[in-house]
Amino acid sequence: MSVTLVTGGAGFLGLYIVERLVARGDRVRVFCRGAYPELRKSGVEVFQGDLKDRGAVMAACEGVETIFHTAAVPGISVFWKPYYETNTLGTRYVLDGCRKYGVRKLIYTSSPSVVFDLPAQENVDESAPYPKRWLTHYPRSKALAEQMVLAADGEKWEDGTVFSTCSLRPHLLWGPRDRHIIPRLLSRARAGKLFRVGDGTGLTDVIYVENAADAHLQAADALRPGSPLGGRAYFLSQGRPVNTWQWIDELLALAQLPPVKRSISYPLAYGIGTVLEWWYWLFRMEGEPVMTRFLASQLARSHYFDISAAKRDFGFEPKISIEEGMRRLAEDMRMKSEGSA
Repeated sequence: MSVTLVTGGAGFLGLYIVERLVARGDRVRVFCRGAYPELRKSGVEVFQGDLKDRGAVMAACEGVETIFHTAAVPGISVFWKPYYETNTLGTRYVLDGCRKYGVRKLIYTSSPSVVFDLPAQENVDESAPYPKRWLTHYPRSKALAEQMVLAADGEKWEDGTVFSTCSLRPHLLWGPRDRHIIPRLLSRARAGKLFRVGDGTGLTDVIYVENAADAHLQAADALRPGSPLGGRAYFLSQGRPVNTWQWIDELLALAQLPPVKRSISYPLAYGIGTVLEWWYWLFRMEGEPVMTRFLASQLARSHYFDISAAKRDFGFEPKISIEEGMRRLAEDMRMKSEGSA
């Protein structure tokens, strides 16, 4: 039986993908920084390493037929090097492993932020170009990686195997086990540091994490030489945008926190972000600014996408509604609260 590799297989999206692969009987290997004995107990092969280690990444690709490359460093830090070394060079090392060991398929987890520019994006499709300037390093590093992955589609190995690649762009992943967006949001709210940015009318796409995991498996199953997916990128979302700040208030309510009361204008938030970015860069400060130009733009302006290409080419359909996803998230929060009581 062929082996499927999931980089970042113990992460938020990666773990849901792993669980689905195991449930359907696939042989699964993960590449991640921790040992994760619970994964080993479920029959998953664990390769421990860092994406910055070319030798370790390539070794994990040996004997593999399909790779889901979900691992990445997210965030809005002002320093380029961590994003470039992990997201861009790490993806290059994955491609090196594919070429050395004759991997057949690579499904790359990208982000809609790779095409994000200052103007609002409303029902944008995959024809949107990469921007000429970047507001932050994460999307730039992901865009460089995505371009490498898509350009590699159609390469032929010595045994005659034709390599197939595609890129998936899920927007704002959320759900149980999230360790990034929702915990940060709640932490800021509890500390009294959460302000509404803009006039509160912006719309944004979101995607429940299990829908995103399903889409990855659907894309992998449909991806083959000559298929429409080869060398293409696809937006993923719930298929209907939410009002950004109404949705945030709903998330806060799940944690029994009050809605956001205070607000600042978009120009002011953008200006504060500009100053903080320079301050962090000038004094080489660790961590991330509480506001950046990118974050201000994301929170204030609409950005939602057309997912008809994913529906057409590999049958994607978000099975779990936003309402059901919120119910499941609420239950997860309740169980965690009871467990820590």
